[in-house]
Amino acid sequence: MNNDNIQQRVAHGPLTSFQLTAIAVCIGLNMLDGFDILAMSFSASGVKAAWGLQNSQLGALLSAGLVGMALGSLFLAPCADRWGRRRIILLSGVIAGLGMLLSTAARGFADLLVLRALTGIGIGGTIASVAVVVSEYAPDRWRSTALAAYATGYPVGATIGGALTAVAIPRYGWRSAFAIGGAMTLALLFVAWRRLPESLDFLITRRPPEALRRLNALLERMGSPALSVLPEPAGAPGLGDGGSLRVLLTGRTLLLWLTFFCTMASFYFMVSWTPRLLNAAGLTAAQGLTGGVLLNLGGIAGCGGFAVAAARADAHRLLLGSLVASALLIVAFGVAVHRLDLALWTALLLGVLSNAAMSGLYAVGPPLYPTAVRATGMGSAVGIGRLGAILAPLASGALLDHGWAPAQLYYLFSGPFVIAAIAMLVIGRAPSRLTTAL
Repeated sequence: MNNDNIQQRVAHGPLTSFQLTAIAVCIGLNMLDGFDILAMSFSASGVKAAWGLQNSQLGALLSAGLVGMALGSLFLAPCADRWGRRRIILLSGVIAGLGMLLSTAARGFADLLVLRALTGIGIGGTIASVAVVVSEYAPDRWRSTALAAYATGYPVGATIGGALTAVAIPRYGWRSAFAIGGAMTLALLFVAWRRLPESLDFLITRRPPEALRRLNALLERMGSPALSVLPEPAGAPGLGDGGSLRVLLTGRTLLLWLTFFCTMASFYFMVSWTPRLLNAAGLTAAQGLTGGVLLNLGGIAGCGGFAVAAARADAHRLLLGSLVASALLIVAFGVAVHRLDLALWTALLLGVLSNAAMSGLYAVGPPLYPTAVRATGMGSAVGIGRLGAILAPLASGALLDHGWAPAQLYYLFSGPFVIAAIAMLVIGRAPSRLTTAL
């Protein structure tokens, strides 16, 4: 029996309670990403006031975590293909938890900048690998839905974290946001240690000690017959040769990178700066926090709706529609930014569509790569996307210091959504011509 037979068992088999639990754990781990972004976003006004920071410095703090996430996605995710996805996910969770807890003791801008980057490295190493685990354990019928549900963890974590910090920060100060984040991380890490399985493909391809016993234990929990010998690895090129680069560097990959880059640039501009920009536009700090929570509350509906729709419709088309609608709504939000009633309703709708677009990235991305390089492929896509997410908050802070109005920034960041939609349109229309290696 070869690797393909194992994959076919999972692909065409039922969604067992064991597989569902594994996917649920991955959704929980993705909550860390959402909470971490909101923790810094909601703490921004308090940090700015406490240390007398410029907008450009605040932008650097908002981007530091994203820099770390890019590094984690680019460098820790490939380690997961080599040393085991479960091991790297747990290690990354420890790094993220330490970064959040140590942030409560930051004494100034430089301290917090370094700790934000450390936290981001841990989260970046986690999210690319857990998306691959979801893809591996979900049957074909449910894969797009499972990946979209995984992406729902982001707005769920952001909404829960935003609600908790909105209560905690006025009472205990901005440091309480990171204390809550550290506690949530440790709790989720314990659950992952108990319930997160190793990648089936890793056990077959890399053959670590006791791989057959571990593989049979996983197959048994999925109600599948045990094996007497390890299957032969599939013929896809591994990380140890130049073949992996030939598999990854295709026209399709470059367009996917462009989609991730542009979508994440606009998305992370919104979630990082919206509470502060609403405040700068004349709303109170509490109203700005409410706008940030509504963005992510709408995100739960957007990701959940995408997950349901992906079971019945093509994920590429759903992503394309979400990107176009997000481009239109972010312009509408810029128009409404000075009016509380319109701004809050528009924030809710924008949260629905933009989070649906983010969900679509994780539904469309993993199936484009062979399993042997899937974590590396997704890690590279997420890492490239994080570069856009890093540049967006930095550029926004600099533009604010140069006199740009909040509405102008929202108009500007409609552009990347449009570019991402064009790239996705090309991927969907000409898939066969885009798989040729560069």
